[in-house]
Amino acid sequence: MEKLTFQGEDGTTEEFYVLEQTRVGEVNYLLVADSVDEDGECLILRDVAGDEERESLYEIVEDEQEQEGLLAVFEQLLDDVDIER
Repeated sequence: MEKLTFQGEDGTTEEFYVLEQTRVGEVNYLLVADSVDEDGECLILRDVAGDEERESLYEIVEDEQEQEGLLAVFEQLLDDVDIER
């Protein structure tokens, strides 16, 4: 399982584990969790980097409608994972 490390503006770091990735339209999304335990918190991240950029730049998807649509996609991709809302 791939692990991502993010550094906040205040200098703190957070680690997330990539559970799944998908592409919807022209946008890449990641479903990540802060733990590999069953009670981990999940986030959906959107890649906002331009096509010409070499590295991805992720932001949290906060729009509830967009989250619900993407959760449905991720649930289909992850047959053995139950995502609680």
